[in-house]
Amino acid sequence: MLWEAQFGDFINAAQVIVDQFLSAGLSKWGLTTRLTLLLPHGYEGQGPEHSSARLERFLQLAAEGNIRVANPTTPAQYFHLLRRQARRTRQRPLVVMTPKSLLRLPLASSRLEELSQGRWQAVLDDPTSNGRSAEISRLVLCSGKIYYDLLAEAEKSQSDRPAIVRLEQLYSFPWQESREVLARYPALEELVWVQEEPQNMGAWNYLASKLRELAPPGVEVGYVGRPERASPAEGYPAAHSAEQARIIREALGSERKKGPLPTVAAAGEGQG
Repeated sequence: MLWEAQFGDFINAAQVIVDQFLSAGLSKWGLTTRLTLLLPHGYEGQGPEHSSARLERFLQLAAEGNIRVANPTTPAQYFHLLRRQARRTRQRPLVVMTPKSLLRLPLASSRLEELSQGRWQAVLDDPTSNGRSAEISRLVLCSGKIYYDLLAEAEKSQSDRPAIVRLEQLYSFPWQESREVLARYPALEELVWVQEEPQNMGAWNYLASKLRELAPPGVEVGYVGRPERASPAEGYPAAHSAEQARIIREALGSERKKGPLPTVAAAGEGQG
């Protein structure tokens, strides 16, 4: 069964059901389901209620293999994700972030053989890094539609371009696949997580400690995204565009941020 929201924030009204039955049902009563939530999530210049499906809430609820959380970026990935959900014997609820702008984006396409012969991939490596991965020192890790914003800007640079890797599966975290991708970059100096959401939202708080564990010795782990905010999005197209452009420039290294990198503790200050 699939439940699709017109806007991602519609899940707010169902939060009690998510908490009581989806995330804790298996632990409390031994009951689970294949229910799949399709939640529009992506910063596309709209207001707060149209931008966020509150990804951070699902990641906070994820534990003991109770749910699955994914953010696929291609039609083939979406197809194989749903097929996998229907066929797996281990039933669990699936939460899918589904950005509306990718429905008609030409870059977000798949070849027929990718649907007929492919499979679900929890991590997608940068297809342009073949032949130069040994020289790349900066790896940008992201999830969801911001990948295409990064890609469009990165393609303008023919030299010193960082690798852009997509984390398609957020929970359960793909440790093995992530390690295999990082192993392809022996000269890595920086691992940067990039997100559209504010620092106290999105996947950063969930991922920060995992990325530091994944990073090889001496590799710096950083964050690029919106600063901590009370509201998920700006609500003003001009402010959105300016902030989105700043994130893309900083992520790709054309506008390097000075000072210490944010930490998990800093991201959680003021709560409580």
